[in-house]
Amino acid sequence: MSAPVEAGKPRLRHLRADFTASLVVFLVAVPLCVGVSVASGAPAELGLITGIVGGIVTGLLPGSSLQVSGPAAGLTVLVYEAVRTYGLDMLGVLVLAAGALQLAMGALRLGRWFRAVSVAVVQGMLAGIGLVLIAGQLYALADISAPSGGLAKIGGLPQLAVDAFGSAASVAALAIGAGTIAVLVLWPRLPSVSRVLPAPLAAVALATAATVVLDPPVARIQVQGLLDSVQPPGADGFARLAEVGVLGTVLAFALIASAETLFSAAAVDRMHDGPRTDYDKELVAQGAGNAVCGVLGALPMTAVIVRSSANVRAGARTKASRVLHGVWLLLFAAAFPAVLGIIPVAALAGVLVHAGWKLIPVKELPPLWREHRGEAVVLAVTAVAIVVTDMFQGVLIGLLAAVVKSAWETSHVHLEVSGPLHDGTGPLRVRVLGNATFLRLPKLLDELEALPRDRAIELDLSGLRHLDHACRTALAGWAEQHNEEGAVPVRLPA
Repeated sequence: MSAPVEAGKPRLRHLRADFTASLVVFLVAVPLCVGVSVASGAPAELGLITGIVGGIVTGLLPGSSLQVSGPAAGLTVLVYEAVRTYGLDMLGVLVLAAGALQLAMGALRLGRWFRAVSVAVVQGMLAGIGLVLIAGQLYALADISAPSGGLAKIGGLPQLAVDAFGSAASVAALAIGAGTIAVLVLWPRLPSVSRVLPAPLAAVALATAATVVLDPPVARIQVQGLLDSVQPPGADGFARLAEVGVLGTVLAFALIASAETLFSAAAVDRMHDGPRTDYDKELVAQGAGNAVCGVLGALPMTAVIVRSSANVRAGARTKASRVLHGVWLLLFAAAFPAVLGIIPVAALAGVLVHAGWKLIPVKELPPLWREHRGEAVVLAVTAVAIVVTDMFQGVLIGLLAAVVKSAWETSHVHLEVSGPLHDGTGPLRVRVLGNATFLRLPKLLDELEALPRDRAIELDLSGLRHLDHACRTALAGWAEQHNEEGAVPVRLPA
C-alpha cells in the first residue's frame, strides 16, 4: 500500500508549487492586463477577459507547459491603431479572424518556421513597439490625450512638457506616474519583499493608495463591469473582412502574436528542465485562445515573457499554475470590479513606460554592434520603420532588410589570376570564386576591368557556387567587349 502513497507525493508537491506560482502570476497579471487594455483604447475589463482566456483556455491546451498567455505590451500599439481606425465593435472580428489564421498555421505545422525569422527583426520589432509605447504613455502620465502615429507622438513631446508643467492636475498625474516607475525600478532590489509581492502590483497598489489618501485631481480607470464589456462580433463586422486594410490588420495580429509567442517559448524553455515546447501545438493553443477572445470581443493574446518568467521563478511544475492564475483573474474580475475604478490612469501608464523600456534591448546593442554589425543595422531599421510607418509595414521592411543583409553577406565573389599580370605575353587564367549576385556586380566588374586589355584571358567560372542572371549578362557583355579587342574568346558555361 506504500507505493501509491509514495507515487502521490510528487504530485502533491507539484500541486503545492503550482498553487503558489499561480498566485504570483495572478498578482503580476492584474496590473499588466488592465494597463495594456487601457493603453489599447479598450475598457479595462477586456484585458482581464483576455488574461482569463489565456489562463483557462490556452493554459489547458498542449504546446508549452509553463509559459503564460494574456494581453501583451507588444501588441498595444497595433490594437490601439486598430480600435482607432475600425472601432471597438470591430475588435472581436479582427481577433477571431487572427485566431482562425493561427489555428490554420498550427494545423499546417508552420509553427517551426517562425524560428527562421531573424532574431534582429524580432528585437527590432519589440524595440519599435517599445519606443512608440513609451512615447504614447508619456502623454497618459500627464493625463493628456496623445496624438496618433509614432512620429506625431515623438514630435509632440516638447509641447507635452509645456502643457504638462502648466497644469496642476497634470503635475499631480506626473508625480504619480513617476513614483510608479521609481517603485518598479527599485522594488527588485529588495529581494525579501519582491519575492512576496511582485513589483507591478506593488507599484500600482502604492500609487492607488496615495491617490485615495491625497485625492489629487487625476483620471481614474473607467469601470463598466465584466459582462457589460463583452462585445461579441456582429455580422456587419465579418463583411468588412474583404477590405484590404482589415485583412492586413488580421495578418499583423496573427503573425506578430505568433512570432512573439514562439520566441517567448524558446526563452522559457531555457529557464526550466521540463518538457520542451511543441511549436505547432502551441500555435494551435494560441489560435484557440484568440478565437475565444474574438467571440467575447476581447483583446488579442500572446505568450508574455514577464508572466512566464515569473511563473518559472515561482517554482511552477505543470500547466496547472497558468490555469489557476486564470481562475484567480476570473474571481477577481467578478467579485471586485469596483477596485479597478480607484486606480489612477497615470499609475498604469508608468507600468507601461517601464514595460516599453524593457522591450528595447539597450544592453545587447553595444556588443551586437561590435560583433554582428549587420544584425544591429537590421534591428535599427526595423525599429525606426515601425516608428515612422506602422507595425505591419515596419516588420515587412525589417524582414526585407534582413534578407538583403543575408544576401550581401553570402554573395562574396573574388578573382584568382594565374600567370603574371604585367610581365608576360601569354594568356591569363582568371578563376571566379564564390557567389556572383547582383549585389556584388560592381565589385566584380571593377576587378575584371582592371585586368590588362592586351592579354588573352581564359575565364573559369567552375568555382562559382551561384551565378544569377544579372551577373551572367554582365559577364557576357564584358567578354564580348574584351573579345573585340583581339583576346582569346571568353566562353561562359551554359
